[in-house]
Amino acid sequence: MTTTAVLDDGERLTREELAAAQLERLRASLRHAYENVDFYRRSFDGAGVRPEDCRTLADLARFPFTTKADLRDNYPFGMFAVPQNDVRRVHASSGTTGRPTVVGYTQRDLDMWSDMVARSLRAAGARPGHKVHVAYGYGLFTGGLGAHYGAERLGCTVIPASGGMTARQVRLIQDFRPEIIMVTPSYMLTLLDEFERQGVDPRSTSLRVGVFGAEPWTEEMRREIEDRFAIDAVDIYGLSEVIGPGVAQECVETKDGLHIWEDHFYPEVVDPFTGEPLPDGERGELVFTSLTKEAMPVVRYRTRDLTRLLPGTARVFRRMEKVTGRSDDMVILRGVNLFPTQIEEIVLRTPGVAPHFQLRLTREGRLDALTVRAEARADASAGDRAEAAREIARAVKDGIGVSVSVEVVDPETLERSVGKIRRIVDLRNPKGGQDAV
Repeated sequence: MTTTAVLDDGERLTREELAAAQLERLRASLRHAYENVDFYRRSFDGAGVRPEDCRTLADLARFPFTTKADLRDNYPFGMFAVPQNDVRRVHASSGTTGRPTVVGYTQRDLDMWSDMVARSLRAAGARPGHKVHVAYGYGLFTGGLGAHYGAERLGCTVIPASGGMTARQVRLIQDFRPEIIMVTPSYMLTLLDEFERQGVDPRSTSLRVGVFGAEPWTEEMRREIEDRFAIDAVDIYGLSEVIGPGVAQECVETKDGLHIWEDHFYPEVVDPFTGEPLPDGERGELVFTSLTKEAMPVVRYRTRDLTRLLPGTARVFRRMEKVTGRSDDMVILRGVNLFPTQIEEIVLRTPGVAPHFQLRLTREGRLDALTVRAEARADASAGDRAEAAREIARAVKDGIGVSVSVEVVDPETLERSVGKIRRIVDLRNPKGGQDAV
């Protein structure tokens, strides 16, 4: 089956047709937000703009940003733009660092979301009749149910495994023989460890494609997963505030960044410090405006994800470069900017340690200190662990330019949540840690 044969109508638009559709939908979405959400009415009025001032796509830059703090300030339902009777589902973030952000969906929103996840899975290589093992968490987290309904919309058979019970998941994969798995990349590595612990060759499974999201991951992790599982590993992007998984997807035939479904989600990249829009090709903070959402439209939502916009390749839609960091998980250590993904690259190429790590920030006197905690591989000797610690410390100093302490801990020591490892633990103040996304 050719790629063209499985494209939907939105994917067949030309750039000119797409721009016209975007402007029409953008103007309607701005009016919908202004007329039905008190926050947006106040925000637009405060900035001196009204929906009719958006005459071109470039005019969107005149409108104010929306932040996660704005969503929390309007908890629980203050950002909804439809009557409660029209809301068919509610999702929410974990709320571990404050009030959760709450998202609502009308039936049309749910249908559009399912369509976008189905489109994403097609781009990843899934086809009707494939079995999809969904190991994202179910519940208020958008990952599990978003993946589930999208896979069903495509015509796949869904195995709703959710997160946890790793040994059982390995057994289900062996018995049910799914072709596709949807999971966080860090939990995929946990599954990999469990396969090997049970004496099962991961390359012998039925899996052909892994669709990984919910946290940044690197090309080194892609190679690790593809080599050890003999699958194609592709990236899916989304966030609950915009809709959930299915905002953008990497195409399996190119694996060159994620095509944003621009007919429903309009992207910008801005300078994370000044907020000024940046031209395509320049790296900055990703911002989204919803074009078709009913229950909770968002206008210029600041994701904090750092990326750049690139021309389309496998699809007409622009691509976003793989997100490998967030402006709010950047660690500034003695004047040096450091991202968890930089440490991930080093850990993944270091013998003796598994691809599971955590960063602990402490304060020693008036200076901040960072400890890298990495899990040892099960077969690593005491000497292997000591050498790995020295190698990681040396590579961080040489490659990033800062000195860190390194602890190589026992396997399965680091805390995991919904399939993700807690990447950053900030012990410098009583409020505690911060989760990497």
